[in-house]
Amino acid sequence: MTINEKMSKKDFVLALLVVTVWGANFTIIKLGLAGVPSMLLAVLRYVFTAFPAVLFIKRPALEWQYCVAYGFAVGVGQFACLFYAMSIGMPAGIASVVLQSQALFTILFASIFLKEGLKRKQVIGLVVALLGLYLIGGNTGSSGLFSIPFGAFLLTLLAAAFWSFSNIVVKQAANRTASRGEKLDMLSLIVWSSLVPPIPLMILALMFDTPQTLLHAISNMNGLSIFAVFYLAFFATLFGYGTWGGLLAKHSAGRVAPLSLLVPVTGLFTAQIVLGEQLSVNQWIGGLVVILGIMISNFGHVPIQLILKAKGE
Repeated sequence: MTINEKMSKKDFVLALLVVTVWGANFTIIKLGLAGVPSMLLAVLRYVFTAFPAVLFIKRPALEWQYCVAYGFAVGVGQFACLFYAMSIGMPAGIASVVLQSQALFTILFASIFLKEGLKRKQVIGLVVALLGLYLIGGNTGSSGLFSIPFGAFLLTLLAAAFWSFSNIVVKQAANRTASRGEKLDMLSLIVWSSLVPPIPLMILALMFDTPQTLLHAISNMNGLSIFAVFYLAFFATLFGYGTWGGLLAKHSAGRVAPLSLLVPVTGLFTAQIVLGEQLSVNQWIGGLVVILGIMISNFGHVPIQLILKAKGE
């Protein structure tokens, strides 16, 4: 498939729909956690992501260790940490921002595991984003209207680190398939790796709650909890990653990837509208600084150039 220079209106709308779905994902998680224990919600997400999709989607042309590593990194690492963090007080909107620090962790891990050199813009972006995280984390604590539990904040950062580790796995998997003259099927990897998390997550669920509690939660799921499970499995995962992968196949990564910066924006506004989350001034500023740091890390001085160009027109 050839790479298109310009994105059609249809593809642009699809991209905006995906980032909106991903941004709202954090609010949906919060709603789901109101009726289902955190680890059980994660189990159900991956059960319905894997089935019935594995019956229709061909297994990725990869060795099993890639699927297992990706499944553990994302399913057991990222979402176990994120779901539990949100269950103990991490606001949905702030979670959508803090989780974007995965881009910075990815840069660090790539330099360690893939021997990729750090560029100046990446270091500057990292420092700026860390300042933003400090502004957000400055309101951690056990009391206060805008406080965030310190443990929840750290778990969300850990979730971002696991996400970045999964990016390294994907990079290695892509290199592996490319060495055979093939292209990595990301949707296939996601579906088949979803067979990995349910059992480890269920073990964690039994460590947090009794079997009776889990059975009671399943048998008494309300409509909102059921909607949350299906949204997380079919919209956020299958539709989101499937559509995003298709857009990356048709267009350059430089044209598609920047749109993902809208995820925390939609995440913050969705949480404010649906959940009524009110953030402090420092948290709003911190969120904007994190996004600025990620932009600098990815594009260097491009955003500034675009602003100056707009002023000159």
